[in-house]
Amino acid sequence: MVETSDKDLPLLSVIIPVRNEAKYIGRTLRYLAEQDYPDGKLEILVVDGRSDDGTRAEVEKFSLDDNRVRLLDNPNRLSSSARNIGAREANGEIIVYIDGHVFIDNNLLLKNTAVLMMKDNIAVLSRPQFLETPENTPFQKGVAMARKSVFGHGLDSTIYLKEERFVDPTSSGASYKKEIFERVGYFDENFDAAEDLEFNYRVGQAGFESLSSPKLTVYYYPRSDLKGLYYQMKRYGAGRFRFFRKHKEVVSSGAMIIAAYFFGLFLLTAISLVLPPARLYLGICFGIYALANLVSSLVVALKNDSSQIFRLPAIYFVIHFGLGWGFLAEALRYFTGRNQVFSGGYPQK
Repeated sequence: MVETSDKDLPLLSVIIPVRNEAKYIGRTLRYLAEQDYPDGKLEILVVDGRSDDGTRAEVEKFSLDDNRVRLLDNPNRLSSSARNIGAREANGEIIVYIDGHVFIDNNLLLKNTAVLMMKDNIAVLSRPQFLETPENTPFQKGVAMARKSVFGHGLDSTIYLKEERFVDPTSSGASYKKEIFERVGYFDENFDAAEDLEFNYRVGQAGFESLSSPKLTVYYYPRSDLKGLYYQMKRYGAGRFRFFRKHKEVVSSGAMIIAAYFFGLFLLTAISLVLPPARLYLGICFGIYALANLVSSLVVALKNDSSQIFRLPAIYFVIHFGLGWGFLAEALRYFTGRNQVFSGGYPQK
């Protein structure tokens, strides 16, 4: 860590897009309030999407004791809108995005962010985003293991890097010098998922590399049950389709492979209803997936925690089915004309 005087640190804006995060937002704000960063050079902007669970009250209560915290309204309720509202309201030279439900065990996170950007005049930083929080239930531990494995996550993702190196910002960009927005624009508000992926892709296309460093690690809470995991993955899948509709030049993606595989299964299932011989091919396809799932579950469980062997197959299936179905359902809505396409993407919901 390069020694830097507090007076040399730039004004930094932390933006927290939230909706219905009453359970976690107070804790997240405490993590940030306890950061080793000079008070006069830090602002925390919580952009709330009309929460109805007490989130706003929690933020307002916290701001009474800490004038660095401001609550902003997000009438569109979308994360993409919240990110833009925060970026436009931010006074800082550096903008850091943090989710409303995270675990931060490093009170130098913000100082490390500023120093890394200042050291080599870096404009974008990526950060590891692990899922192993101290409070994880056995199910959440299984999700964390699955998502970190090759079978449960994209091969081109850099969110689990443990070493410091330059990366393409697409999958893990999280902190930016404000000049980035002047160069590439803001988040596309036609997206209500994968808006960060789409924005970071444009950042990369504009020629910016991102430095990923373990000094910036933040821990996210995995979903606590299969239902929550399914809806999360379905939303991600829908966001990936919108991304590929806007950026047709991008043809490689784990989400697309998964979607194509499940499309084949759905198609074979329909065909087998009228052509019984197709059931053989359907069985082969299901068998291949089941075998890959079981092998991956066994390897990951034996490597990390053998008690997860009976939980991982269901977790993997929900991850893949959610991503695939979300992608296909969004494609179906588009191709059947149920969504009007605006320039650059889709209308807001």
